[in-house]
Amino acid sequence: MERNGKKETLLERTALLFDIPGQAMGLPRVEVVGRSELRMENHRGILAYGREEILISGGSLLIRVRGRDLELKAMRLGELHIVGTIAAVELE
Repeated sequence: MERNGKKETLLERTALLFDIPGQAMGLPRVEVVGRSELRMENHRGILAYGREEILISGGSLLIRVRGRDLELKAMRLGELHIVGTIAAVELE
């Protein structure tokens, strides 16, 4: 099944069908606070790290954070915290 031109995963379809919050199914949850802070739950690791771009695996979803002076402030199992001047968050 496609949604917005992208194929949905089995987890995404199940969450929609049973009205279960995505993060309860292990899907990534991204929270952006202003232009200077990003918090993410249920990530699968950092794929690329730089001061202007950070690429994060969310399983079937890639999250690209672009900006200036980006810094990984904290990273715990399943959670991360990025600070800096965030210009864009792209979901691929």
